[in-house]
Amino acid sequence: MKTFSYHSPKDVKEASKLASTSSAFLAGGMTSIPSMKLGMATYKDVIDLKKIKKLSGIKVSSKAVTIGATTKHAEVAASKEVQKAIPALAKLAGNIGDAQVRNKGTIGGSISNNDPSACYPSACMALNAVIHTSDRKIEASKFFKGMFETALKKGEIVEAVEFEIPEKADYQKHPNPASRYAIVGVFVAKHKKEVNVAVTGAKSCVYIDKDLSKKLSSDFSSSVIEGIELDDSEMNSDMHASAEYRANLVSLYAKKAVEAC
Repeated sequence: MKTFSYHSPKDVKEASKLASTSSAFLAGGMTSIPSMKLGMATYKDVIDLKKIKKLSGIKVSSKAVTIGATTKHAEVAASKEVQKAIPALAKLAGNIGDAQVRNKGTIGGSISNNDPSACYPSACMALNAVIHTSDRKIEASKFFKGMFETALKKGEIVEAVEFEIPEKADYQKHPNPASRYAIVGVFVAKHKKEVNVAVTGAKSCVYIDKDLSKKLSSDFSSSVIEGIELDDSEMNSDMHASAEYRANLVSLYAKKAVEAC
């Protein structure tokens, strides 16, 4: 690991000022630290966000659940308020990685990294989330741009994620047996006017499956998914699962999610 300067700012404004083209924000460090240790990434400055109190915590209203960026996965999973308002979100958080990851990893770090197999991006998409940053508010549909790519600008910090409370929701995933990342993960959320089926792990970036969403919006029943053949032309294919197999998993886990609602 190469040398770098470590900073622990007291507020978001100070953190933003420290940012440069050769810096990185540190939250849980689940991606940045291993990348640095392996020589995959080098930074002149590492800016630790953990001491900024504004970035942590959970707030629940009648319409939304808002989670601070440095709130750990384990905290979301254990929150009685989240379990009551959006149990599927607590369930998702409780099944990320292992206990060590859940007690260090943060929601802001997860969505900012936007790993194509991460779980949280699917919740953001399905629950019509709004990402609050140091500069603006970004709809989830406009936040996730591509593999490890988001709409965040240099120096822009995720402060919180605001999730719309659905009528019903569930998250199902087929985990990699080693990393617990989603080979395929499907988050189904039934809102008053629509159903969103968000998929992670299947393509280079999280996405809403429009066909499944449309069918379930008309009839929220697992039976409407029977016999659907999804297009696998843009799906990932690797040693863990072929594109064809992933397409089958998307349908299978969408069905399971609906049945679990």
